[in-house]
Amino acid sequence: MTAPRPAAVIILAAGEGTRMKSATPKVLHAIGGRTLLGHAVAAARGLDPRHLVIVVRHGRDLVAAHVAALDPQAAIVDQDEVKGTGRATECALDALPAELEGTVLVTSGDVPLLSTQTLRGLLEAHVASGSAATVITATLADPSGYGRILRAADGSVEGIVEQKDATDEQGEIEEINSGLYAFDVAVLRTALTQVGTDNAQGEKYLTDVLGIVRAQGLRVSAHLVQDVWETEGVNDRVQLSRLGTELNRRIVERWMRAGVSVVDPSTTWIDVDVTFGRDVTVHQQTQIHGASTIGDDVVLGPDTTLTDVSIGRGATVVRTHGSLAVIGEGATVGPFSYLRPGTELGAKGKIGTFVETKNAQIGAGSKVPHLTYVGDATIGEQSNIGASSVFVNYDGVNKMHTTIGSHCRTGSDNMFVAPVSVGDGAYTGAGTVVRKDVPPGALAINVAPQRNLLGWVHRKRAGTASAQAAAAACKDSPIVPEDSAILPEGNASA
Repeated sequence: MTAPRPAAVIILAAGEGTRMKSATPKVLHAIGGRTLLGHAVAAARGLDPRHLVIVVRHGRDLVAAHVAALDPQAAIVDQDEVKGTGRATECALDALPAELEGTVLVTSGDVPLLSTQTLRGLLEAHVASGSAATVITATLADPSGYGRILRAADGSVEGIVEQKDATDEQGEIEEINSGLYAFDVAVLRTALTQVGTDNAQGEKYLTDVLGIVRAQGLRVSAHLVQDVWETEGVNDRVQLSRLGTELNRRIVERWMRAGVSVVDPSTTWIDVDVTFGRDVTVHQQTQIHGASTIGDDVVLGPDTTLTDVSIGRGATVVRTHGSLAVIGEGATVGPFSYLRPGTELGAKGKIGTFVETKNAQIGAGSKVPHLTYVGDATIGEQSNIGASSVFVNYDGVNKMHTTIGSHCRTGSDNMFVAPVSVGDGAYTGAGTVVRKDVPPGALAINVAPQRNLLGWVHRKRAGTASAQAAAAACKDSPIVPEDSAILPEGNASA
């Protein structure tokens, strides 16, 4: 049997969210690497609705821009001055074709754990029962803040009462309205014209539709869900954190069941769009964000944060912060590495301790082991960059590129002043400042001859521990007198 397809899904995202106490609209706060609204859109799109409509008002331009980037096919509708979920839904219906038939689902932009599966269950139950309206409900031991489901003697839904309008007896009801509905679109259009604003808030409630529909003799059903997390909305930052923690717990558990070893789930955070291969090991205090892709047999962490990275099979990344980087198969990174956008490390390459890279392509088998900055550079295959090297890529105005060939060996404490190239198979000496291109197979050095100023400590640091140590070491040979001339190397004193 073919699963039913909704005529439309309407997502209500017009609320101000004053309890968030934020300049950012509530639906643009994020958990699991997506905004609250992003989660709602993903759940709705999973049903392949003929129309997707998002109602906006507070922070309208910010929310609309986010929707346009998130789902360009979604329709953006503005709610007018009339308040309430009923009016918001009415505005959305006005934007849909007048001849539209079938089922319309109404969801909320602040219920991030709601899944496509649960929405599909609502849709199927609604269609199978022949109902004009169906509401998702849940039972809570503490239903404070939620509208209560009013049941008729036969168990059907008689209506919904908001907490502010509830009597004391109604306030004791534990079955709550989730704010998630399925309606016959024609019935919904008609019923909304009969909804008024005579209530404590002076708003046009969508919940009033259920009583109107029932009064018309049409069927109103409840679709009770057991997973109450899917019905929980975000009203403040405490709830945002709670739902973020629960979402992460579910993501981590799903990947562990799929073959990923997570050493400490309580300190591991994985965004919803991250993907893993098999036999990955994730150590404690590791966060993997964005659309990162992790290959088979990779070891991550501890103490690692990665965003939008791609890691090949068998690589190891330890105590590293990285974003928009590519790490090849069998490569090693860290500890204490910083991979900035544009970093590409080839197969079996190495980026080591206290190394920072940016816009750097490092070839297969090449190593940048320690204490080095590589920016705006290309390094060939099987080359080794000496410790404490800096790729000097910025002159204060322009960024410029450095190229190191394959099978090169560069000395420690090198400065590569871009733009400059080092040819294949070339070497550079320790302490070299490379300002000119180095031909293939050449050795580049620019070290001045060393001079030893004999007796300097005896004259300039007399009485110090250094002077005493030097005197003890030289007790069998004279220290140069204070009035002796210090001449350049190769000359003799008179």
